[in-house]
Amino acid sequence: MASPSKAVIVPGNGGGDVTTHGWYGWVKKELEKIPGFQCLAKNMPDPITARESIWLPFMETELHCDEKTIIIGHSSGAIAAMRCSAPLCPYVGHYPWALKDHFFFPIGYFTRPWQWEKIKANCPYIVQFGSTDDPFLPWKEQQEVADRLETKLHKFTDCGHFQNTEFHELITVVKSLLKVPA
Repeated sequence: MASPSKAVIVPGNGGGDVTTHGWYGWVKKELEKIPGFQCLAKNMPDPITARESIWLPFMETELHCDEKTIIIGHSSGAIAAMRCSAPLCPYVGHYPWALKDHFFFPIGYFTRPWQWEKIKANCPYIVQFGSTDDPFLPWKEQQEVADRLETKLHKFTDCGHFQNTEFHELITVVKSLLKVPA
């Protein structure tokens, strides 16, 4: 596999401007300090509903997610990353089915079974961040994703749905992946 040359932040839906909401802009700035490395954080089309039929083509044609891309997906962005099956995927606040009966169900990601083995084959390095106090995602289901995908799970007890303004642990993981000193 080729060495990653960029990261793409795929935000959760409904969060507002990706450059100023939560940790997205901060992570982008920190990753762009790595010489020769690019980080994209663009507002997604259909930002409230986050339909798969709109987000996945955008990720391919506008964000150019390919084998040299680290996709950093948060919440519904993590679901998009799983369906995209890019080679390197840190998932933050991830849910495979927890909210399928809630307002997320119509967006398309839950209309067919998850192909766990295909995702693992396409993503040789999967990192998952989860918190036991996430108000939207039951820990049991976060753990099940980690088990099925054999992720490197970073378990927290006090991060909620990861809506903080900085995310040092994520920077550490990406730098480690790129073999950049911390």
